[in-house]
Amino acid sequence: MAATPTPAEPAAAGSIRPLPLLAAIAIMLGITAWPHALAAPAGGADHWAATALFWAMSAGFVSGVGFRPRFILWRAGFSGLACFTGIALAVLRLQTL
Repeated sequence: MAATPTPAEPAAAGSIRPLPLLAAIAIMLGITAWPHALAAPAGGADHWAATALFWAMSAGFVSGVGFRPRFILWRAGFSGLACFTGIALAVLRLQTL
C-alpha cells in the first residue's frame, strides 16, 4: 500500500481571510459604481492608479479565498500585504494629481 502524501501547506493556509477579501470586493464594487475615481484631473484615465488598484483587487481575491501559490514570487505578489500595498500606492498616486 502506498503511503498517503502529507500536505505541503498547513491547514490554515486554505482558510478564508476576510480582510483582503472584503478589500477586494470593496474595490470591485467601488470601481464598478464610480469609474471616474481613477480619472486624472484632465479627465483621462490614470493608468498607474488603475494598475495599482486592480493589482490590489487581484491580490485581495487570491489571498482572501485562501489560495497560496507555490512559486515564491507569485505568493508575494498575491498576498494580503500586496493587496494593501496596492491600495496605498493607488491612494498616494491619486493624492498627488
